[in-house]
Amino acid sequence: MQAKGIVHRYGDNVDTDVIIPARYLNTTNHKELAAHCMEDIDADFVKKAKKGDIMVAGSNFGCGSSREHAPIVIKESGISCVIAKSFARIFYRNAINIGLPILECEEASEKIGAGDEVEINFDTGVITNITKSESFQAIAFPEFIKNIIASGGLLNSIQKDTAK
Repeated sequence: MQAKGIVHRYGDNVDTDVIIPARYLNTTNHKELAAHCMEDIDADFVKKAKKGDIMVAGSNFGCGSSREHAPIVIKESGISCVIAKSFARIFYRNAINIGLPILECEEASEKIGAGDEVEINFDTGVITNITKSESFQAIAFPEFIKNIIASGGLLNSIQKDTAK
């Protein structure tokens, strides 16, 4: 599994209320929710984000409430992976549960800039900044997480396993 895209860069402590403001949580339509992703800190994010792009952030990404809407709107916005120094634990689990790849890598988080083109190999955990010709090593996903992500989330993975 691989991802390749342009980077959208954010800082530390990006909380779930910033990822998807609570004022929009009166709908369950994922596309409608995604239209408001990151708008309070990056009003142009939804206009700039393209399918396959990558989000890079600092420490404690996804802190705040435990709402699963946050990783859903990031994924629905076209982001193929989020790289950060660290993630809030509930956000981390929610992201995997919905099939959004996320990688913790302090060096990549510090050195990758907005607009850089990045490629990620999820099998090896290698993150390559094509723009700057730099590579970083994150921890590769274990097989069971790769299966969850490849299936599009935990529920789809369970359904596939049950159907076998």
